[in-house]
This record gives sequence, structure tokens and C-alpha cells, in this order.
Amino acid sequence: MACLRQGLRLARDHRLAGLGWLIDAAFVYTDDSVWEPLAPSTAEDPDTPADALAELLTAIARRQREHRHRTADRLTAVLDTGLLPDELTEMALYYRAKAHKDLSQNDAARAGMQQVTDIGGRLASKARRGLANLARLAGDFPAALAAVPTLGWKGRHHRVLGDIHWSQADTDQAVAAFEAGRAEAEQHGAAGERAMTQARLALAVSFADPVRADDELALADQLLNGFDQRSNRLLAQAVALIKDAGTDAGTGDVTGRAQSLHTDIEAAGLPFLHRFVAVALAFHHAVRGEDQDLAATIGRLRELTVTGDFAYFTDIAHFMAGLPLPEPAATRWTKNDDVRSAWRGLVRARQEHLRTGS
Repeated sequence: MACLRQGLRLARDHRLAGLGWLIDAAFVYTDDSVWEPLAPSTAEDPDTPADALAELLTAIARRQREHRHRTADRLTAVLDTGLLPDELTEMALYYRAKAHKDLSQNDAARAGMQQVTDIGGRLASKARRGLANLARLAGDFPAALAAVPTLGWKGRHHRVLGDIHWSQADTDQAVAAFEAGRAEAEQHGAAGERAMTQARLALAVSFADPVRADDELALADQLLNGFDQRSNRLLAQAVALIKDAGTDAGTGDVTGRAQSLHTDIEAAGLPFLHRFVAVALAFHHAVRGEDQDLAATIGRLRELTVTGDFAYFTDIAHFMAGLPLPEPAATRWTKNDDVRSAWRGLVRARQEHLRTGS
């Protein structure tokens, strides 16, 4: 980090046109999602490649603290300068596509990820992961699953697989995938990825085993400590709601905490996380048999998924409640009818856990 900071300063002070080793250093910096702060960019209108690189890395790092609209705008502006070399143009395109995904602008996200995939550069594997995740968000689970063997470590294949499994209430397979991803991150010394995967592991466990979820959330908090991963910290709060579903555990009741979390998510510019909070509330109301509240939550999920992305969350809420879908679903599962019974089974298991304490 010190070398990158010093190199950026020298390159800007001397207005260097060639960036040399700074290109490799930029990819090392972004690869692990740790996001140690860099000196802020001071050029409102970059006029050298070094200025453009500084603004690029600042925009990427600060997206953990700025609204994603601001991130997308900053990355568009630096792309429009034409000052970035090809490899760093690929980086700007990739992170702008990620910002579009976080903003639920998934058509733009798909176009950006496809552009990076077609370039075939250093970020092609990550862009293929982005496309696989976007296929899942659109409800095309077979397409997402088919992409997994093409991803490898660079495409975080285990994390993609875990997301496919937990979404279909296959807790055991999801946990196995996330544990494998965490172990692989440890082998590669990728502390940021390990923390990110641990948060997803806690999510997978939270529906089925609230006792273990306490431990997994504690480990996630420990691993995230010192890292600027705002979206994963907010996700962990949604996971805590799922863990406590059916109870009034924690500071304030589940619905009150959910409302507060919605406010924080809105301020962070991460609207995709609203769906996780709504699913947590659907689980909570289904466990407690609160039919009116559940119907209202399903209505909210419909509003949140009107574009079609994450629409399978609305299906999941119906499955939790044992309700028929009001119309044929567009979702293509890999497990078919097992998904409905599995989600309903998790609700019944939580009710039994709360009744017996075991």
C-alpha cells in the first residue's frame, strides 16, 4: 500500500504518461476487497493518466462510503477522459457494472459485465461471475449453475455456488460451498474475500440453525473488522434479523430493527439489500403466523422486484407461508418442487425450535 501511494504521488507530481508497475499494483489493490484508504484524488478534471488512475482507485475504494450513484458517475467521468490505458479501462468498466448492479440497474450491469468478458482481460473471470449472479437474480438458476465450472478461484466459484444453493433452501449444500470458499480464500491469503464469504455462510445458516448462526455472525464481525465492506456489514444485520425471526430478540423487536436497517440501506445507496430485509420479515411473519403482516411484506417484495430481478424472493415468501403463487412464476429452479417444500420446512423447523428450545 505504501508503495502504491508513493508511486501514485510521484507519477502525478511528474505528470508521467506511462504508468508501468502502477497498473499491476492497482489490480493487487482491488483484488482482495480490503479497501485500505488511499490519498484522495485532488484533480476534479484529470488531465494525465496518473490523475485518471488516482481518481479511478479513489472512486472504487470510496464506494464503500459513498452512494453508488456517485460511484457510477465518477467512474463514467474518468472513462470519458480517455486517459486510462486499456487494462485500467477494463477495471473502470467492471466496477461501474458492479455499481449498476448494486443500484438494481441490472440491464446496465449486464451490458458492462458482458463488455468486460468480451475484452478477455484480467477481470474476465470476475465479469463471468457477475453475469452468473445476474442470471440468478433474474431467476435463471440453471444458467447460473452452468456457469460455475467456468469461474475458478478468480471468479469466486464457491461463493456463486453457495448463493445458488441457499436461495433454494438447500442449507447443507450452501454451507459446504461457502466453507470451501472461505478455505480457498485462506489458502490464497485473501482476507477480504474470506470475510465476505463468511458473511454469506452466516446467511445460509441463519434460516436453519439460529444457534450456530450466532457463532457464524460473530466470526463474520471479527473478520470484517478493519475492512471497509459496508454492503457486507449491512447484509450481516439482515442475517441477524433472520436468525432472530419469530422472536423479539435483540435490541428492539425484529420489525423495528428492520425499519432502521432499511434507512441505513437507503443512505448507503445499496437498494438490492432491501430485498434481504423483506425476506427476513417474511420469514419472521411466517414463523409467527402473522398473515396480514406477511401479506403486506409480500406486497412490498412485489414492489421491490417489479423489474423481474430478485422476483424469486417473492416466490420464496409464498413458499414460506405455504401459499400458492398468484400466477405462474418466471423463476427456473434447479430443484423444482423441492424448493417450495424446503422453504416451508425451514419455517416449521423454526416454529419447533421456538416451541421446544431445541
